[in-house]
Amino acid sequence: MADVPNGEQGCGSPLELFKNIAAQGELVRALKARNAAKNEIDSAVEMLLSLKMSYKAATGEDYKADYPPRDPAPGSDGGLDATEAGEDFVDPWTVQTSSAKGIDYDKLIVRFGSSKIDKELINRIERATGQRPHRFLRRGIFFSHRDMHQILDAYENKKPFYLYTGRGPSSEAMHVGHLIPFIFTKWLQDVFNVPLVIQMTDDEKYLWKDLTLDQAYGYAVENAKDIIACGFDIKKTFIFSDLDYMGMSPGFYKNVVKIQKHVTFNQVKGIFGFTDSDCIGKISFPAIQAAPSFSNSFPQIFQDRTDVQCLIPCAIDQDPYFRMTRDVAPRIGYPKPALLHSTFFPALQGAQTKMSASDPNSSIFLTDTAKQIKTKVNKHAFSGGRDTTEEHRQFGGNCDVDVSFMYLTFFLEDDDRLEQIRKDYTSGAMLTGELKKELIEVLQPLIAEHQARRKEVTDEIVKEFMTPRKLSYDFE
Repeated sequence: MADVPNGEQGCGSPLELFKNIAAQGELVRALKARNAAKNEIDSAVEMLLSLKMSYKAATGEDYKADYPPRDPAPGSDGGLDATEAGEDFVDPWTVQTSSAKGIDYDKLIVRFGSSKIDKELINRIERATGQRPHRFLRRGIFFSHRDMHQILDAYENKKPFYLYTGRGPSSEAMHVGHLIPFIFTKWLQDVFNVPLVIQMTDDEKYLWKDLTLDQAYGYAVENAKDIIACGFDIKKTFIFSDLDYMGMSPGFYKNVVKIQKHVTFNQVKGIFGFTDSDCIGKISFPAIQAAPSFSNSFPQIFQDRTDVQCLIPCAIDQDPYFRMTRDVAPRIGYPKPALLHSTFFPALQGAQTKMSASDPNSSIFLTDTAKQIKTKVNKHAFSGGRDTTEEHRQFGGNCDVDVSFMYLTFFLEDDDRLEQIRKDYTSGAMLTGELKKELIEVLQPLIAEHQARRKEVTDEIVKEFMTPRKLSYDFE
């Protein structure tokens, strides 16, 4: 799973998008001319429309065939024009917005064509599981979905499904933002009592970053210890490194090849912004992230069953991979994976971008000491407070842009306490220093407890989690 911003791998410059639209238009015409299958034409048209939406987001203008985009201003990055035009820029490598409040997620739902997680869906999850919804659902941190109602239909009818999530191991130390999908996936595993596969995309990190294969695999194993420390059930969880598993699982590799056959170079260029200078490993990688969405990629767990639907909790920047997967699934005879999308965990400096493992001051790491946490929050956490105490007491603070308050929405379990803090800070009764103290008192024990659990994770435990084997589940 791609997780670290990488400016070189955006959705392509406006000019690159312009060229991709022209090429995709040619493809649509060629398919129609030779009376291709309807689903093939529909898929190509859908891709063309998606490219045109990306072009509009990047340039602020509709695509016109004979009018290439104007050159960006000297010294600016054409790929980020969207943010200058007040639009958000989101792809698997880059998350950027010009708003201090962060990404406009309602707009993103429209742009990506997903569905909002509304009160009705949350109530249905509560009825199905008999459990109070997780705070990430109650607070809109997981805010968007694809086909979650199908998953609940299956569950209510005693039909099977499984969970799939992942991690791109780009560094040895993970930060608190990386925990979000795993905290939620652990809750889903517990309340639905289903098997889970976790993909460590060490192959992706080798292709995208300046790492050796051994380093990438080493990071995968180290990151697996942090993931295991979240409390996953060893009887129901398989964690795998792509570098390791692909060579020993014909079922997995066969699905990779099937997916590769059904996605054109034009399509991946359109979806991921690949250019002619990208290595062919990058171009074929999306099929590897797609393959765990299909149950027969794991014959040791599901035998040769192809009908077990998959539910993928992930940050919404990963959605392009799974839009591609959902497009391919019916053409190779598999059910489409369902998705639950989370918001981004903001950097300490503000919600304009997500927390990055490559910038130590933008992140609270899972290896940080209590003192480091206190210093980082006090020194770097962007404040929604006023310039002076007098002004703050008079006018109050702005919780919409205050990073300490945003972090509390992720990690403070008590809804009433969170609401009281919001009221006190907004009214001016609580000062920025006091709000930061509240956050520090939540984060310090959270991270200390995580570190204690991680110490208990031995190499033998990691090996057991990463060994292909039958998992325990109730469905037939």
